[in-house]
Amino acid sequence: MALNHRGQTYAIETKPAPYDEDKSNNSYAEKDHFGGGVVGHQQQQSHNGEQSGYLSAAAVITCEPSAVGGANICLESVGEEDEEGVRKVLHMGEGDILSTQGHLVVETPHIDTIADIPEHDYPEATPVRGRKTKKRTPGDYVVKKIKTESGVEIEKKVKIYSQRYRKAWQRLPECRGWLRMGSTMERAHCSVCNKELTAGKSELLKHAATKKHQRRMELAAAGQLGGAGAPVEDADMPVMRPSVMEGTPHHTVDLRSDTVTYPSIKMKEAMFRAPMGDDVFGEDPTVKELEKKIASLLGKESALLVPSGTMANLICVLTHCWTRGSEVILGDQSHLHVWAQGGMAQIGNVHHRALKNLPDGTFNLMELKSFVRGDDPHWPVTSLVAIENTQNMIGGKALPIRWLDELGTVCQELGLPLHCDGARLLNASVAVGQPPSRLVKHCQSIAFCINKGLGAPMGSLVVGSKEFIDRAIRVRKVLGGGLHQAGMFAAAGIYALEHVAPRLAWDHTHARAIAQGVKEMHSSAVTVDLKEVQTNMVLLHTDNIRVNAKKFCERLAMVSDDEAEELDEQTIVMMLPITDTVVRCMTHCALTKSDIASVVKKLKYVINEYDSLVFLEYKIEVGQT
Repeated sequence: MALNHRGQTYAIETKPAPYDEDKSNNSYAEKDHFGGGVVGHQQQQSHNGEQSGYLSAAAVITCEPSAVGGANICLESVGEEDEEGVRKVLHMGEGDILSTQGHLVVETPHIDTIADIPEHDYPEATPVRGRKTKKRTPGDYVVKKIKTESGVEIEKKVKIYSQRYRKAWQRLPECRGWLRMGSTMERAHCSVCNKELTAGKSELLKHAATKKHQRRMELAAAGQLGGAGAPVEDADMPVMRPSVMEGTPHHTVDLRSDTVTYPSIKMKEAMFRAPMGDDVFGEDPTVKELEKKIASLLGKESALLVPSGTMANLICVLTHCWTRGSEVILGDQSHLHVWAQGGMAQIGNVHHRALKNLPDGTFNLMELKSFVRGDDPHWPVTSLVAIENTQNMIGGKALPIRWLDELGTVCQELGLPLHCDGARLLNASVAVGQPPSRLVKHCQSIAFCINKGLGAPMGSLVVGSKEFIDRAIRVRKVLGGGLHQAGMFAAAGIYALEHVAPRLAWDHTHARAIAQGVKEMHSSAVTVDLKEVQTNMVLLHTDNIRVNAKKFCERLAMVSDDEAEELDEQTIVMMLPITDTVVRCMTHCALTKSDIASVVKKLKYVINEYDSLVFLEYKIEVGQT
């Protein structure tokens, strides 16, 4: 067991083990399925000669420190029947367990550190069902007997590492043709059975010997396995990703962003037939048409096509902040502040100052006024205020119309231009029920994306007055953003405006359906706030004890054997961890109702797995020094 300072928190996750009612054969040695050390618990004789139990599961110690004081022990099945076991393991007396209603809270003032839980309470595991079990100590080491060159047998502590996939296994006669790496380095994948397997040689050989696998290998060799084909004999072929699994029905639903879509056939036809010219010389008619449409949509004079949203924002900032030493005031959760690599400083010598974003995506206007610099030569010159609508990092919030009007008034009083990062402005328009031009009424520049939500393969537009766009063309040139025959991309944008934009409300409905499915679980491991779902974005919050954001996304991106059998489908769901505890899920135009139904089913199954990890929490008192 890894020992650390008192007052820290550790998680001990468990894998269920069978419990013998007659208490005559309760010894457990289950392999860790989360990557921690393994501890076996056995029944022992009490001092009065009667049988008394420890826990009815093998504890797997992961030692993940938490931000709170005390210590957490995660157990999969702890109830009143396990009180005696909890007392035994923690050496507690009567009355120490405060609650056993699923969430046990245990006070242990007599334990100063986790090291005070004696090691002899975790006896050596004994063989289960006749299998040979190696001796293990609590923690991450296994004791092995080895012979030296002189023939003397000695014991040596060897660190236990989690089993990892080895490409050399593909050359084994039993594994040739079907073995691939799975969703992680600790998983393997059978391409004919379409199953995720534990990456261990013995486990793979056991799978290869099953009748089901051998039958499917015969069918694959005969070309009768739908879609799988014959086993591949080249053991050095590239590793297959789960998203191209063969065999039984499966599909991947990508919810990492609304930029993961591909052009539809009709959009491609529009791109193919688009008249083109050289846009750098201002001669591309399709580009001119798109720019005119966007400028009219947002109620501005002119627009300029550029390759990306990041470039569109940077062009707007540099066009406003024409001199060195300028400063931009923006929100601390805005895309310009968090995700743009500080481009305005790197390239434009522009400083920026961040206001704290409120939960609805706005910021305090009085604080904004206090941030405006005076004429002191020691300070940069405040030259621009920037907002984002919708707010990405705050869950796709649409900024309130009233606040936008108040902000416009304040900026006018201060003599400062207002820029809007409107990458998903049409989503905000649908959410608040107002035309896009109303949302940017007070803005002097807008960055508008056609590849986020609208499904075009690339492109954004800088929108503003004619004078502003004339200067923006110069900035676009120095950034390398001039496109020559850009008409095909402009045609995709025109098609998206006419055919995809009218159905954005469906994306919002799909997002709410996913959030509703998670909410119905009443989970404490993974939660969602339905009131926060306004557009096509859902933020899921993990408890960081049973699961964090990264592990949750990794689990969604794989399919276990039990899951495939129980759900009768294999769905890979891809989401994005944006913090340690927050997962972002974004719906888009490529999704169908059946996709959403599969996502909800998958989420409920996975969340139920984590909810079954009931956790035991006990406090460690820190003594006076």
